[in-house]
Amino acid sequence: MIKEFKEFSTGAVLKIANEELLQTYKTSKLVELYTFIWVRDTDISMEIDGISTTVKKNKIVVLTPNQYFKFIDGSNALVYQFNREFYCIKDHDKEVSCVGILFHGNTTISIVELNTKEQSKLDQLHKVFLDELDTVDTIQAEMLRMLMARFIITTTRLIKQQSNYNNLGDQVDLIRNFNILVDTHFRKEHTVGFYAQKLFKSPKTLSNNFAKFEKSPLQIIHDRIILEAKRLLIYTDKSAKEIAYEIGFEDASHLSRMFKRHTSLSPSEFKKQLKPELERKY
Repeated sequence: MIKEFKEFSTGAVLKIANEELLQTYKTSKLVELYTFIWVRDTDISMEIDGISTTVKKNKIVVLTPNQYFKFIDGSNALVYQFNREFYCIKDHDKEVSCVGILFHGNTTISIVELNTKEQSKLDQLHKVFLDELDTVDTIQAEMLRMLMARFIITTTRLIKQQSNYNNLGDQVDLIRNFNILVDTHFRKEHTVGFYAQKLFKSPKTLSNNFAKFEKSPLQIIHDRIILEAKRLLIYTDKSAKEIAYEIGFEDASHLSRMFKRHTSLSPSEFKKQLKPELERKY
């Protein structure tokens, strides 16, 4: 089952489906749409940005458009997908926008755990979604956007509780804004000072705000660079030198050293090691 809503005037797209849609990702490719995969009664095996994982039942995986995804195995899933034109063109509270809590990072995967009460609530919402997809009139688009906002609000509340966001106050906004800036500028800007200035903070103050977290601002910048390098090595035929230039390094050896610190391999060694795995995938 794959149901799709299209609004030709705006280019908006919304898809609601079961695991039939996941079958279109039997080989790794860009998701290209904001995606929720609701794992229901059975665990589902998948690969995200080259990393294989099994997601347990009663959880929702949240993917951003520029992540690579491959469906490996599983059944009885629900999938919601939409593009920027469907949801992001509307004004939303910052926590539930397209740069909100669920979508703020690119180096980690957001997974929402559902309790029995929330499963029931989202089951009812899903039925309303399906009913509205079959109701074609002048306010259908607005209704579907309202339903998606409700879905995102519900899942955002859950992940805030699970991640202890509420006890971190203004730090959450700062960290989310930092991640958004990194995702926007990492191809050219690699220093904490640049992002600190954008956030009207000193580098020291910015770093102090990350003290309760596992990674420093510089580590997050480097993680994003390495993630992009890995994506390009796995999914393109670009050389290490071309990749280095694309990610903002005038000297490819600088990226090579950073890559080796993070992975214990040079980019060329990583690519060489990957070849047998890629041959099995494709």
